[in-house]
Amino acid sequence: SNIANIFLVLGIAAIIGKKLKISSGGIHIDLLFLIGSAFFLFLSLLDGVFSIGEGILSLLLGTIYIIYITKLSKKNQEIKKEMSDIKKEKLSFGFWIIFILSLVLIFFGAKYTIESVIQLSSIFNIAKELIAITAVALGTSLPELMVTISAARKGKPEIAIGNVLGSNIFNTLFVMGIPALIGSLTISPIMLSFGLPTMLVATLLYFFIIKDRDMTSWE
Repeated sequence: SNIANIFLVLGIAAIIGKKLKISSGGIHIDLLFLIGSAFFLFLSLLDGVFSIGEGILSLLLGTIYIIYITKLSKKNQEIKKEMSDIKKEKLSFGFWIIFILSLVLIFFGAKYTIESVIQLSSIFNIAKELIAITAVALGTSLPELMVTISAARKGKPEIAIGNVLGSNIFNTLFVMGIPALIGSLTISPIMLSFGLPTMLVATLLYFFIIKDRDMTSWE
């Protein structure tokens, strides 16, 4: 998912938006969190196991990141102004129905996605990991793709770039950390030999592209 977010989602957004330029001053700290989380995951998985202890540490790092961005947003005067301009409205009953229904559909969507991957793996005699690292990863990146394209078209580069940045940090720290609480995760050889190094390369490339606060269409 992180690989797809960087190479596909951000790539398409930069081509559509011609040039994504960031004015936010806190991007460098976010990029350090991104690089740090990627290297943490890389080192944690080298032994082929993501343990419960590593999962707890991962969640602690994720919590620190959320506290940081929350405090940063409270200090940001532009965000304060935007929030003050938003009219506070009481949430309707229909909103809660849609919200709960969405959660239920997400649960069943995830459940049947996993079952489909297992069945496809058996039918075509393809490793489950290969389907997960391609089709499933692409599927989970589609929401980011839609949001990022929309933001790029509307001239909101911070949303386009921040969406991918936050999603990747969340994937690395929470999406890995929470399942590890159930039990240690065994990492397959294909993930160690291909998926993990590619994820690290993609993250480093993203870092060097964005650190000057813009991303051009050729990049």
